[in-house]
Amino acid sequence: MEVAPDLLGRTLVRALPDGSRLAGRIVEVEAYEPGDAASHGNRRMTDFNATMFGAPGRLYVYFTYGNHWMMNVVTRPRGDASAVLLRAVEPIDGIPIMEANRGRSLVTDLCSGPGKLTKALAVDKSLDGTDLVRGHDVWIEAGDPVAAEHIAVGIRVGVSVGLDKDWRFVERGSGFLSKGKPGPPSGSRRRRTTT
Repeated sequence: MEVAPDLLGRTLVRALPDGSRLAGRIVEVEAYEPGDAASHGNRRMTDFNATMFGAPGRLYVYFTYGNHWMMNVVTRPRGDASAVLLRAVEPIDGIPIMEANRGRSLVTDLCSGPGKLTKALAVDKSLDGTDLVRGHDVWIEAGDPVAAEHIAVGIRVGVSVGLDKDWRFVERGSGFLSKGKPGPPSGSRRRRTTT
């Protein structure tokens, strides 16, 4: 849990095979912990979620909704399935390439959601398990951590369980956050993240 807010303000970097550098400041994340009903690691290890049960500091990539890759930072020792979903970044390097990858030119919308982020950075299952500390394809640099008073917390986006957990962390006032609605589908109990 401590890792999630600590990631805000750090720089996520993607090096493409041609040497191009894409990068952005992390502005929105969600935590998923052992015993968490909303987590892929809530039950047992499978081929789908094996990386989440692996070494900390690795990238866990999975496919969802039939057309989106999602990228997560594994955070606990082997066997303790825990990860932080990277939901949004503020683009800082390689913006023209991100625009081409997304087919869009609105900078605030390039990486403002987990599926948009992976498409902008050309991240897919081939990067699952990558070392985010010492890797060469994708990694996280120090950056400038966001001070606690500038972090807003709330419930996670698009989950229907675990609604008692304020495990979504965002940089308050950022113009690069995702547009997803926190909590359950329309018609159920919903509480918005305060930003």
